[in-house]
Amino acid sequence: MIQPFARRALLGTAMAALAAPALAQPARPKRVVATFTVLADMAQNVAGTAVLVESLTRPGAEIHDYEPTPLDVVRAQAADLVLWNGMGLERWFERFFSRVNGVRDAVLTMGITPVGIGEGPYANQPNPHAWMSPTLALIYVENIRRALTAIEPQHEAAFQANAQAYAAQIRAVDARMRERLAAIPAERRVLATCEGAFSYLTRDYQMREAYLWPINSEDEGSPRQVRALIDSVRRSRVPAVFCESTVNDRPMRQVARETGARFGGVLYVDSLTGPDGAAPTYLKLLEANAETILRGLTTAPAAR
Repeated sequence: MIQPFARRALLGTAMAALAAPALAQPARPKRVVATFTVLADMAQNVAGTAVLVESLTRPGAEIHDYEPTPLDVVRAQAADLVLWNGMGLERWFERFFSRVNGVRDAVLTMGITPVGIGEGPYANQPNPHAWMSPTLALIYVENIRRALTAIEPQHEAAFQANAQAYAAQIRAVDARMRERLAAIPAERRVLATCEGAFSYLTRDYQMREAYLWPINSEDEGSPRQVRALIDSVRRSRVPAVFCESTVNDRPMRQVARETGARFGGVLYVDSLTGPDGAAPTYLKLLEANAETILRGLTTAPAAR
């Protein structure tokens, strides 16, 4: 039998346990979903370890006409923030995001004055590939910092420090690219690619732009487009032509054959590579592209 004093002691212990605050459960880290790998990499650099960041699309995916899956909707619905480029890049996004309820989103091109698309079905609409300019990438970084701070204000100082450090890295890559691409002779400073995705880059580095199609769409590599670029390459005596990693390069290889230009290699725009590829991060993407362009446009052209 429990004695009265023992009963009182047990009762007091039980009441104290009930009155004590429950052990605090660790807070679930905030989750951010970006529409494609380039944005996810930028966001991770600003977020550091404070926030989990993932990309809806995998490395190597074409972003313009991506077809979201039901799992993508689930992933976005479970996120605290969705980051997207805007300027018409993700043509599927607004319909996709209408199926997601109560999740914040941020357009990372806010504050950027776009270059217009010059022709085709999207003429006069913004060219969405603004991240191809390291200078404009700094605006992306600031927009990411603000969006992360809005969902996790207690980490504001860390986001600020991370954004400043990452911006310094972007500026350093930009300086190296300017120095290296300046070595291309003036008469060869024509960047001929499959998609017109380099308007911002060619503007930054005083180059001219040529392409098969202005923006990835249903009309890619038509006979008219191929013939027009063949004529342009011949007139300009472009030594090398290039194509993006996410599209079919056969039309550009035809241009190379018919003009005597070399196929200068693959450029990365809409997607990073896996960790073992040439462009596993945004900074590596910029550097890999600069190296490929420099090598292609400074190597002596074959006799025509």
